[in-house]
Amino acid sequence: MRKLKVKTLAANRLKKGYKALEEYDFKTMEDVAQGEFVEITDQNNNFIGKGYIGEEDRTVGWILTTNKDEPIDSNFYDRHFRMAQNARTAYYADKSTNAFRLFNASGDGIGGITIDYYDGFYIFSWFNKGLYDYREQIYQAFKVAIPDFKGIVEKIRFKNAEIQSRHVAGATPPEPLLIKENGIQYATYINEGWMTGIFLDQRNVRRRLMEEWGTGKTVLNTFSYTGAFSVAAAMGGAVKTVNIDAARRSKAKTIEQFEVNGLNPDDHEIRVIDVFDYLDYAKKHQLKFDIIILDPPTFARTKKRTFSVEKDYVGLVQEALEILADNGLLIASSNTWKLSRDDFYQMINEAFDKEEVDAYLLEEYGLPEDFKINEQYPESDYLKVMVLEKTS
Repeated sequence: MRKLKVKTLAANRLKKGYKALEEYDFKTMEDVAQGEFVEITDQNNNFIGKGYIGEEDRTVGWILTTNKDEPIDSNFYDRHFRMAQNARTAYYADKSTNAFRLFNASGDGIGGITIDYYDGFYIFSWFNKGLYDYREQIYQAFKVAIPDFKGIVEKIRFKNAEIQSRHVAGATPPEPLLIKENGIQYATYINEGWMTGIFLDQRNVRRRLMEEWGTGKTVLNTFSYTGAFSVAAAMGGAVKTVNIDAARRSKAKTIEQFEVNGLNPDDHEIRVIDVFDYLDYAKKHQLKFDIIILDPPTFARTKKRTFSVEKDYVGLVQEALEILADNGLLIASSNTWKLSRDDFYQMINEAFDKEEVDAYLLEEYGLPEDFKINEQYPESDYLKVMVLEKTS
């Protein structure tokens, strides 16, 4: 196994438990190949850890073990899969929810891969080609560790991959696959591209919409995707939801989500329109909403404009505040690792200050427990959800 030296600052960071290898950690990457297993040392040749090279958006590889004598083989993967499953026993036993994250990359010890559970089907998401080159060995270890799967599907999320999604083993998931979350059904599509129709990391927010916030309220769900937030609110007694998304596919998907729960989609508004155009429309027509949900993608482009959370979120919040009812709730969410919790909160406060609106932070959410994070790798704790109540 080749030895690679890292710079002093990188060595200090890695010794504290940081697992990601970044290009500037090294004076040179020499001719290291994707997928190559390497031994990482400091400038004095002191052992730090063993891992592999695999390029992602911001990393070039991952530390897998700090035990010099531990082999990275089938037993290594088997052991990590078993530990992950044991840590999520309560999720397997939950009769009201049958979709969750089984394995969360570096949080569970193997950066570059996540595994989601959808009612007996497992979805592997691969984030770099380096680890993906070992997929056969990893799949075999998984089948030994967790043999009672219905089927396995993979999502290939790294650049220049020939495909996005592929069936790997067992049965092919039905279309749609109806999963349960907090007793609510959601139609998911496991065999289509990267997206399945629901973001599992927002489970706790949807629970609160169903159990408490939504009762008797009007809800504006921007960047609504398949309307999962709205379905949760409606199941909790919301009188009306308005679902806004620029993607044409969103309307049919949202209608389906209401229908699989016995809700009449005609009682709700589902519009294919740019979010900012709708906010402008709502202001002109003096519409007001009790709850407004702002959960945009990190970056989006429509025919009219591009949206970036870092550049445009303050303006988005400002626009939303103009149509938020007094004592209404603003649910502000971001899933980019580029913004810290404090930076995101500061952006929200900036928008409130500019609009001269008072509010207090009612509740705050991060990743649910099944999305295990690496405490020494703050970028893994990417989700930030802040619920603010507008004071009259």
